[in-house]
Amino acid sequence: MIPAQFDLKRASSAAEAISLIGEYGDEAKLLAGGHSLIPLMKLRLAQPSMLIDIGRITDLSYIKDAGNHISIGALTRHMDVEKSDIVKQHVPLLAHAASHVGDAQVRHRGTIGGSLAHADSASDLPATTLALGATYVVQGPNGQREIAAKDFYKGFLESALAPDEMLVEIRVPKTLGGWSFQKFNRRAQDWAIVGVAAWRNGKDSGVALVNMGSTPILATSVSAALASGASIAEAAELAAAEAEPQSDLNASSEYRTHLAKVLVRRALEESTK
Repeated sequence: MIPAQFDLKRASSAAEAISLIGEYGDEAKLLAGGHSLIPLMKLRLAQPSMLIDIGRITDLSYIKDAGNHISIGALTRHMDVEKSDIVKQHVPLLAHAASHVGDAQVRHRGTIGGSLAHADSASDLPATTLALGATYVVQGPNGQREIAAKDFYKGFLESALAPDEMLVEIRVPKTLGGWSFQKFNRRAQDWAIVGVAAWRNGKDSGVALVNMGSTPILATSVSAALASGASIAEAAELAAAEAEPQSDLNASSEYRTHLAKVLVRRALEESTK
């Protein structure tokens, strides 16, 4: 399908982009890689009258070692996250998950900030950064504020971003111990029917689920069970405790629940060192 008619303005800086958002309000959408927004526009599920192109804002494309965490600019491409030596060294789970996003063309154009701000529960990186306990830095006309990943996702394609704010940075704590990313799909490059991002270091752990509800799901019951001494098998049985899986053409809710338990068990086994 063809999108509804729209105008386009290119922002040369984050400040200019935020100014344009404030000027056009709900009629405006930010365009970076476009892999999330353009399909919605073609289906007429999104009909902005103004697109603000932020794809050439170079100062929001970076990966930095910031001490106890890694700072990633929102316009950093998936491929850069996947190939980064800093990310591989300190947050290998994130680098590995980035390698599972779409195909090479998508990873060369799509941005981590675009994926997170789109807030699609079927995407790999929202759940991965949620499991890792990331913090998102957003900027608006009143300055910057930090939002914990666990507080960012509000509903299907809904986030805590205000209409006049944009995501500018992702801060991911450095992780120790083992990790695993499990993704079950029907065909290569399909959305995951169910996915799991997990890390474990002694009694500490983080587990998040892909496509098990209207938002990415933080499986807190699994982590709590592990911390209290439960076995991997026992903890995995709690995989869907916080989830609300939906039935669709790919899988029933019951099948998704079964997959979540199996994949969480596999992820915990792989991440246990």
